[in-house]
Amino acid sequence: MDVKIEASWKEVLHKEFAKPYFEQIVAFLKIEKAQGKIIYPPGSLIFNAFDKTPFNKVKIVILGQDPYHGAGQAHGLCFSVPDGVPPPPSLQNIYKELNADIGMPVPKTGNLTKWATQGVFLLNASLTVRAGEPMSHAKIGWADFTDAVIKAISTEKKGVVFLLWGKFAQDKQVLIDETRHYVLKAAHPSPLSAHNGFFGCKHFSKANGILRQQSLEAIDWNP
Repeated sequence: MDVKIEASWKEVLHKEFAKPYFEQIVAFLKIEKAQGKIIYPPGSLIFNAFDKTPFNKVKIVILGQDPYHGAGQAHGLCFSVPDGVPPPPSLQNIYKELNADIGMPVPKTGNLTKWATQGVFLLNASLTVRAGEPMSHAKIGWADFTDAVIKAISTEKKGVVFLLWGKFAQDKQVLIDETRHYVLKAAHPSPLSAHNGFFGCKHFSKANGILRQQSLEAIDWNP
C-alpha cells in the first residue's frame, strides 16, 4: 500500500503499512466515507504531524488522545487548531502554563505548526475521528500504529523528551526506553484536571533545559 507520508517516516514505518491491521484501518475509513460519514481531519492532513516533523528532526513528543471532533478544528497535530479557530480549553491551559513557566504572552492563534517544524512531534494516539463523536475511531487499529511509532522513536533515536499529560498518555510510558530518553509526566491540561498538577509542571522550560544539555537548539514555544 502506498501511504502518502513524509519520506523519513515512510522508511521507518514501511513494515507497519503492510500489516493486516493497517489494511483494516484503510478499509474501515473507506467504508465510513462511502456511508457519508464525516471524518476529521481531512484525508490530506491525517499524517500532518509526520509531515511537519520528519523522523530525524523529532526532539520532543507530545501525545494526545484523538483529534478534535468539531468542524474545522482538527488538522493532524494534537492540541492544535488551524489559524482562525479559537484555541480549545486544553490549549488555553497549555498557554496559561507557558505564560507562568517562561513568561510567554498568551497567543491568539491555536496553530502549533511552528512547534512541529522545530521538532515537537504532536502525535494523537488515534489519527482520525468521526464528526461529533469523540474516540469513535479509537478501536479501529490506530493504537497499534501509533504504539509502533512511539517504539520506533524509542528504539532508533536517543535523547528525546516525552511529555506525557494525563493517564492515557502516561500509559504509553511502557513503550519508552528511559535509559535512552527523558519522560516528564503531569496531569492533563483539560479544565477537568489541569489544577491537579498540570499547572506548575514547568514542562516547557524543563524540556528546553534537557535539549540544551544535549547541545540541541531549544524550542521557541511562541506559536
